[in-house]
Amino acid sequence: MLIEMNMRIGIIIQARTGSTRLPNKMILPFYNNKGILENILIRLKEASLNIPIILATTVNPIDDHIEEIGLKYGVEIFKGSEGNVLNRFIKAAEKNNISKIIRVCADNPFLDMVALRKQVDAFKYSNKDYWCYSKSDFTPTIKTHFGFWTEGVKLAALKKVAKLTNEELFQEHVTNYIYNNPETFELHFETINKSIENETHIRLTIDTADDFEMGKQVYSDLFNNKIPFEVKHIVNFVNSNSAWIAIMKKEIITNTKTK
Repeated sequence: MLIEMNMRIGIIIQARTGSTRLPNKMILPFYNNKGILENILIRLKEASLNIPIILATTVNPIDDHIEEIGLKYGVEIFKGSEGNVLNRFIKAAEKNNISKIIRVCADNPFLDMVALRKQVDAFKYSNKDYWCYSKSDFTPTIKTHFGFWTEGVKLAALKKVAKLTNEELFQEHVTNYIYNNPETFELHFETINKSIENETHIRLTIDTADDFEMGKQVYSDLFNNKIPFEVKHIVNFVNSNSAWIAIMKKEIITNTKTK
């Protein structure tokens, strides 16, 4: 099978202010008087991945501030449907001539940039429709509470989903249909280290007020202690704090990942 060398790869970050569990979580001060989104953009820029970065937000006027943040860091802006995130990704990719998308959720400030660079390099030369980090049972990490990894998906695969279903679940969680239908799509699961997979109490995705307050402290302490933002180092550091672990366990029980 020929590798599709002419397919352009780029990062698309989805972000909005209208979270139901924690409104404005993207722009509330998280670290260094900057919000989660701004800190993610800073780290992506510093990673020098040399691929386009598109910030996909909504046409809702309350998200104008999201647009302002993106413009501040020189990324491309796309404003689309608030409810139909699948359509937002498709249109954002089409507008920016992106054929292969690295999907970044802006509620994951603890992204491992080493893993992201590996994914970009691998997916760039892959024929797979979908490329993700996964557990050993092939559960994509997007469905876990870790918050360390991104996922890759072809624009053609998203368009196929849009043709095959109009269910709200798959419009909101844009890759869910793909990894749940392996007979229809070509999938690649890059399994994470088993020692990390077994750390099932780790939750560093930010959905709730408790996630936010704890995550803010973890983020700050990582920087202050000059600890690399890589999975193994973050996990070891978090495990040294029993109070953080207690909060994470509570939030995992009360919040189910459906993405």
